[in-house]
Amino acid sequence: MLAQPILPDSTMSPGVIILTADSACVCTKGYSATVRDVPRTRKDSVYWEYGIRHHKKGEYEIDHLISLELGGSNDIKNLWPESYKTQPWNAHVKDQLEDHLHWMVCHGKISLRQAQFEISRDWIKAYKKYIAPEPRPGRGHR
Repeated sequence: MLAQPILPDSTMSPGVIILTADSACVCTKGYSATVRDVPRTRKDSVYWEYGIRHHKKGEYEIDHLISLELGGSNDIKNLWPESYKTQPWNAHVKDQLEDHLHWMVCHGKISLRQAQFEISRDWIKAYKKYIAPEPRPGRGHR
């Protein structure tokens, strides 16, 4: 098990490429399914850029730094290999943040631009700001 998560490298995954800044669009039920398209070749390129030459099935996911549900794109500059195995910060915990920020955007608690900015700059800091200082026991540990 990895002790530290692989964090997005701002030179490879700056998260600056978005598909939309329209909150009405991302708040439409089913929106992210309509734009999800990351081919295997692109995923392989992300692993390569991050120096991951071999990995076990279920160890990582190629994740969107700015999630699709927050208007992020499938561009390689918005992708990075996120671990399922690191503790406490892992893909399951980031998923909680994405869902929470999406809820906040769709309920007018935060602007979509602000959510995109915060998750792309430091998703762990955003988690601590909007959810809790540390992942809650039983959360993010699937």
